[in-house]
Amino acid sequence: MRADQFPTTTAPEVAMLGRSNVGKSSLLNALVGASVARVSSTPGRTRAINFFSLATQSSPSRPRLVLADLPGYGYAKISRSISAGWPAFIDPYLAERPQLALCLCLVDSNIPAQKSDLQLLDWLRERGRMFLVVATKADKLSGNQRTRNLAQLKSSLGVEELLPVSSKTGLGLTALTSRLDDLATLSHDAC
Repeated sequence: MRADQFPTTTAPEVAMLGRSNVGKSSLLNALVGASVARVSSTPGRTRAINFFSLATQSSPSRPRLVLADLPGYGYAKISRSISAGWPAFIDPYLAERPQLALCLCLVDSNIPAQKSDLQLLDWLRERGRMFLVVATKADKLSGNQRTRNLAQLKSSLGVEELLPVSSKTGLGLTALTSRLDDLATLSHDAC
C-alpha cells in the first residue's frame, strides 16, 4: 500500500497502533460490534493499513469516524522484505495524514512497557500527534495486579492517562467508545 492509495474521506481517523499480538484486531472487532478484522493466533498477519468506516444510522453513506488498523510492530518472524516496506506507507500516514485525529497506542497490560512502545510514543510526541494509551487484556489481571501493572505502565511510558480495556469482558470499552464518540462529534461540529 502506498500513501496515494489511502482512501479519501473527511471523517476523523483513529489509528490503532501496537506490537503484534497486543490485541488490535480483537479490540477493533469489539469497538465495531462485528467481526471485521481477522483475529489470528499467529502475530504479524496485518500487512497493510486497513480502514474501517463507522457510519451513523441517520447517515450511513457518510462515515462519522474511520478506524485505521496498522500492522503490528516488534514481531521478529515477519519477513524483512515485508517489514522493510512498512515505513514507506506507515510513516507518511502517521506524519502527514490530515484526517488522523487520534492514535490509540495499544500496550499489553500483562507485561512491562517495551522499548518499541516507548519509541512509538516518542515518535508521536515529536510530531505533535494526539494519542491515548490503551492497556489491553486487562481481564487477565486481578484487581491488585491490574492497579500495580497500570501504575508501572503509566510511569514507564511517561503518560498521565492510560485506559485499561478487555475485548473479552468489555472492561473499559464504554469509556473508549465515549472518547471516540466525542472525537467524532467535535470533528462533525467543526465542519
